[in-house]
Amino acid sequence: MKYTHGCIELEKELNELDKLAIKFSSILNKKKINYIVVSGYVAILFGRSRASEDIDIILQKLDYEKFKELWNELCLIFDCLNSDNAKEAYNNYLLDNTAVRFTIRDMFIPNIEIKFSKTELDNWSIENKIKVSLNKNIFYIGPLEVEIPFKLFLGSQKDIEDAKHLYGLFKDKINRETLLEFNKKLKIEDVFHKYIE
Repeated sequence: MKYTHGCIELEKELNELDKLAIKFSSILNKKKINYIVVSGYVAILFGRSRASEDIDIILQKLDYEKFKELWNELCLIFDCLNSDNAKEAYNNYLLDNTAVRFTIRDMFIPNIEIKFSKTELDNWSIENKIKVSLNKNIFYIGPLEVEIPFKLFLGSQKDIEDAKHLYGLFKDKINRETLLEFNKKLKIEDVFHKYIE
């Protein structure tokens, strides 16, 4: 694995989640959608051994026409588990801050969960995303300086273990000042000191 500013390159044997992430993000890239992959899959991507049935993606908010273009492209390969109608998925789910799930046709898991960005933290993360080159396939993840504190904020055992794994791998590469700032914003300084340092 090679980490330079704003880009992580890695080569590995792909698992099912990796293949799904590559397939889905290739469509987002093609349609020039601004997005980040976040949460549990990020830890799995970098070698954490645990099960997950989904990949979480935050999209910069799209207008309906742009979303419909994306929907039409996705539906060539994927099924939407929430709705078979683009307008309903957009109005009743995404605009209501509810995730829309996609899966490879005729499968239920693993699946992709997409949401629109809705917080300042989401927007900052998209603006400061990290490019990942996985076996030369490109997609984008949220900054680790947010990913680690947010996992600790969620607070389940698997989230804490994800945070510990990511910090152990990247502690010499991440911006410590930014990490501590997000610890403070999320009010998890004590949790950080308890589990990480």
